[in-house]
Amino acid sequence: MIQLTRLDGKELVVNADQILTVEATPDTVILFTTGLHLMVRESSAEVVERVIAFRRRILAGPERRGEVVPFARNEPVHGAPTEE
Repeated sequence: MIQLTRLDGKELVVNADQILTVEATPDTVILFTTGLHLMVRESSAEVVERVIAFRRRILAGPERRGEVVPFARNEPVHGAPTEE
């Protein structure tokens, strides 16, 4: 999901997976897979950058804070040294 701004200044969150095209005409028009058109204040380049950043966050996986706990007691933690 990415945050964008309508032409009237109201902010909204858009499902980036549903974007089909982004066009500058000179306003930025987003076409969704549902057929809906949306005009936003952000430039087409900014929309694309936000989609790329969103996808990078998704591909990076969940954020890890602190120590990673294994699922089972006998299961080693990925990347942890093993006892020999």
